[in-house]
Amino acid sequence: MRILAALMGLVFSLSACAQEASSEYLEGKHFVLLEQPVRTADPSKIEVAEVFAYSCPHCFDFEPMLQAWEKQQSNDVYLAQTHAMWNPQMEPLVRGYYTSVALKVKDKTHMDVFKALHLEHKQIVSAEQWADFFSAYGVDKAKALSTYNSFGVTSQIKQAEARARSYKVTGTPEMVVDGKYRVSSRLAGGHAEMLKVVDFLVAKVRAERGLKAPAP
Repeated sequence: MRILAALMGLVFSLSACAQEASSEYLEGKHFVLLEQPVRTADPSKIEVAEVFAYSCPHCFDFEPMLQAWEKQQSNDVYLAQTHAMWNPQMEPLVRGYYTSVALKVKDKTHMDVFKALHLEHKQIVSAEQWADFFSAYGVDKAKALSTYNSFGVTSQIKQAEARARSYKVTGTPEMVVDGKYRVSSRLAGGHAEMLKVVDFLVAKVRAERGLKAPAP
């Protein structure tokens, strides 16, 4: 009986070790370490950046999952979103996104833009169309038009292009943790799995900084 108990204990121990090992994610397999880290907006916190595109159906599917994930994070983690621009034809969508940020209506409009494009099949590709869209959220059309064409929004677009290049993203959605760990659904094995890898990397960054997770 003692031998049997010892063997059972060994089996459970090996099983526990196997489960622990399976919870680990590996560099080069589940995520990529960037050769050159990208500066984050707030070094005192852990930045999780998502590169997305309004035209991307995968980003549309992923957005509700990402919003739910964001609500579960502790106050040492913040989400930063960057709109990709693979070609000049995407500029109206990119400009519309950064206009919503500048007008401080992004939280209200973000998911609705996805729905308008992918469910209602609307075209929002001009300054006038974006101004009409934002007016439904209480934004003055003249202000929306001036913001859409503003130097500030143009600067945000250029910064977004530079960030996406530095992240070395190859598609959307992709995520970068602390400006140095890049995760894609292809590497992770799906959208839900990508967020699990992100959680692993957030914990990794905390460990690298010698920090404990604060209360949610």
